Amino acid sequence: MARWPNVPAVYGWLGLDRRGNWRLRDETVHHPGLRDFLGRNYASDATGRYFVQNGPQRVFVALAYTPWVLRFEQDALIRHDRRVFAQPTAALIDDRGSLLVLGADGIGLVDDRDLPAMLDRLCDDRGRPLADADVEAALEGDTHGCRLAVHGRSLTVGTIAHDAVAARYGFEPRPQPDSDNDH
Repeated sequence: MARWPNVPAVYGWLGLDRRGNWRLRDETVHHPGLRDFLGRNYASDATGRYFVQNGPQRVFVALAYTPWVLRFEQDALIRHDRRVFAQPTAALIDDRGSLLVLGADGIGLVDDRDLPAMLDRLCDDRGRPLADADVEAALEGDTHGCRLAVHGRSLTVGTIAHDAVAARYGFEPRPQPDSDNDH
């Protein structure tokens, strides 16, 4: 079998925005085949840098927030690569009002277009829907007794500072080379 050539990794060309759109040199990728390719080849390395493997080359991805962007479809959370977000375990509301979900895949941001539907799924510890005032309180950081009903589960809801998410959950939003031969 022929050996792949040693090619340098690429930085600063590919990004993932807060709505799960791939961005190539600041332009949204619209071609369905290219979007599918990017999603199929999306992975991370041991240091928490996300990339797309393109043959022998890694194209590192700049993340607008989290490594996964989630859409809500038929009681399931779907990742931006069109796969189901595996085994959600908890939810977080950050200090900017974003809803995050933790699961076997890591951490994902709920797309802002789905936030109203997700807020309707906030409930108390007995499964009763929250009153509007309690939803507002949760968005402002008071999540005591608040749960999120999704995937047939009742997830605890906590809070986190926006700026603490990447470090706490071990990913690098702006990957940089770690050596001259990073590949």
